[in-house]
Amino acid sequence: MFIGHFAPALIAARHKDAPSLPLLFIGAQLVDWAFFALLLTGAEKMRFTPGVSVMNPMDLYHMPYTHSLLGSAIFAILFGGLVSLICRNRTAAILAALVVLSHWFLDLLVHVPDLTLAGSPPKLGLGLWNHPMIEMPFELILTFGALWLYAKVAMPKAVPLAVLAAILLLLQAINWFGPVETAVTSGTSLLAFFAYALATLAAWWVYRSEGRKQAG
Repeated sequence: MFIGHFAPALIAARHKDAPSLPLLFIGAQLVDWAFFALLLTGAEKMRFTPGVSVMNPMDLYHMPYTHSLLGSAIFAILFGGLVSLICRNRTAAILAALVVLSHWFLDLLVHVPDLTLAGSPPKLGLGLWNHPMIEMPFELILTFGALWLYAKVAMPKAVPLAVLAAILLLLQAINWFGPVETAVTSGTSLLAFFAYALATLAAWWVYRSEGRKQAG
């Protein structure tokens, strides 16, 4: 799951009290931001193992802090608290926290067993990455269906919306069909940060162009 993680952000952004779309985009990928930061320090680990799943060569064998349900819940609470301070709105904080927590449940659908409840086995994952004919249309429908629903309510300008859609599609295409790394380096994390930042920047442009009254 990559761009599909932004779907809960787009759905939450429909609410009149929701925090800004770029803030929700950060929340949607917050645990991955944290994972790739911890990867740089060695606190969490991965390797590239072709065949670990049909679609994704990332062997995510040690990520107890970010991709456990408990860890994700802690990130959600902390992010919700931050949004509460920024927006001064309880509903905005709850929506933001739910967007963060949604990351784990969406990952549960696609990952091979590498997620945990609290950082230790059993490892969980329903493995849609082994079924590309299901996972690929599911992720596209989830993402662009949510984008369409968001646009109906927020009424952003066409050009920023089209740019966001194109960026999301391009990032997903690279993720699915781009060259596969052979070793984990600092560039692995930096590339992930660039992708998340680019999507968030596009979301900010869309948010600034919304036709409805913006809410915090």
